[in-house]
Amino acid sequence: MIVLIILGAAFLSVGMAFTGIPVALTNWINEMGMSPYMLIVVLTLIYIVLGCFLEGTSMIVLTSSVALPMIQSAGLDPIWFGIYLVLVVEMSQITPPVGFNLFVLQSMSGRDILTITKASLPFFFLMLFGLVLITVWPEIATFLPGMMINR
Repeated sequence: MIVLIILGAAFLSVGMAFTGIPVALTNWINEMGMSPYMLIVVLTLIYIVLGCFLEGTSMIVLTSSVALPMIQSAGLDPIWFGIYLVLVVEMSQITPPVGFNLFVLQSMSGRDILTITKASLPFFFLMLFGLVLITVWPEIATFLPGMMINR
């Protein structure tokens, strides 16, 4: 099943690259004059909404071909974006109605989904706080990879 999702997303990515959609979106973002912080806020909201309906692998494969050129044109580090993407995808996996991690917790605990959602809310805000930290101070996320590059 996952292989079919990845193949479909790869086909979609190639098709979008052929039509020039990522380049057009990058130019549109540049014309809007968004600051890098505003771009991060917009992408975070998009990923949270996508997390309500898709699972993590699908989100990453479907959106990375569009989001990465925008991130690079904003002057942000691609390694930082990878760390940001993992954090925001995991954060979106605990958002109702289709947060897949909520269903895993429900099946493990035997409780109803509303109780599980209320219990996971502090973790959502903790991940949001971590996201704010790595956005304001990107060195937190890129320190160790930077040490490996310099050697």
